[in-house]
Amino acid sequence: MLVSSGCANRPTPAVLDPVRLDKAPSERVTILTATNRGPDGTKAALGSSLAEKPTYERYEISVPPDRKNASISYPTPVPDPRRQFVVTGRRQLPKEALVEEASRSAQADGTVGIFVHGYNYSYQEALFRLAQMAADAKLPGSPILFSWPSAAAVAGYVADRDASLYSRSDLVSLVRSLAAERSVKRIVLFGHSMGSFLIMEAVRQLKLQKQDEAVGKLMVILAAPDIDVDVFRSQLKDIGRMPTPITLLVSKTDRALSVSSLVGGERPRVGRVDVDDPVVKDAARKEGVRLIDITSVEGSDGLGHDRYASLAKFGTQLAVLEKGQSSSVGDVGAFVFDAAGAAVASPFRLAGSMVGSLR
Repeated sequence: MLVSSGCANRPTPAVLDPVRLDKAPSERVTILTATNRGPDGTKAALGSSLAEKPTYERYEISVPPDRKNASISYPTPVPDPRRQFVVTGRRQLPKEALVEEASRSAQADGTVGIFVHGYNYSYQEALFRLAQMAADAKLPGSPILFSWPSAAAVAGYVADRDASLYSRSDLVSLVRSLAAERSVKRIVLFGHSMGSFLIMEAVRQLKLQKQDEAVGKLMVILAAPDIDVDVFRSQLKDIGRMPTPITLLVSKTDRALSVSSLVGGERPRVGRVDVDDPVVKDAARKEGVRLIDITSVEGSDGLGHDRYASLAKFGTQLAVLEKGQSSSVGDVGAFVFDAAGAAVASPFRLAGSMVGSLR
């Protein structure tokens, strides 16, 4: 997401305006949102200012039947639901109603998913990204977007890091509310890029607050994590071993994280570690985490930073494989996903066992 603000076609808040379609969409997803973004002066728009209290919403989104890879076609003033994602319903909710719907619509095993976007994302971009992943994964229920107040600008890296830290307590509050629901057995916290840093900080805060029940329900998956390697080690030290190992989706060819490393004083980022390195493999086992190399997965941004979004379409195949897997959820170390569909997973369907070859 490092270069997208240079494109002329980044969506404006107008894409959030509900549209009445002439006929029912062929496919539709429901997305719940929690955001601490403040209004940006535009009607019903949420920007990059830091709000004192979160806003909660519910969206119905029409999904085009013919989708190419993980690309997203945003609606034009006269939208075409055959080619474009289109918002057909939007309403604000009290927090209690959002938690109730998320709990009621949890997957059969009691799983609720929360997606936390990365640096340089607008609210609407994050919303449509989650809609794409939910549709491709054929995800039941209503996944939740937690959208923190990113500046949605390439030059906003430092401001975004500050905004992500500002958002820790709001994410913690959402997790605690969901974890308190008896029907919620597992909460998948799936973060991308800088969103991974926010998730680790939130889990660390839960651990320091001794919220063991909430931590025990967490499954943490970090895609292309934009986290300094030494900072990550420090976070792991405070968090300790999780009941379900933290999973990192990494690629040593991620060009966006290479730039991030330069901005951060040429310090290495977790999302670019080399799983073939014996030192890395040993560290993964020692720290009790899973490193999954997804370099072979095709991305759409030209930087190799959005490969995670392409994983969702393989969710059905993985669900079948999981039933026959005998691996323990305690499996840790460095794994590799090959390019075959059966070896790649939707982050929200990712269960304890991992498919791949231990190198």
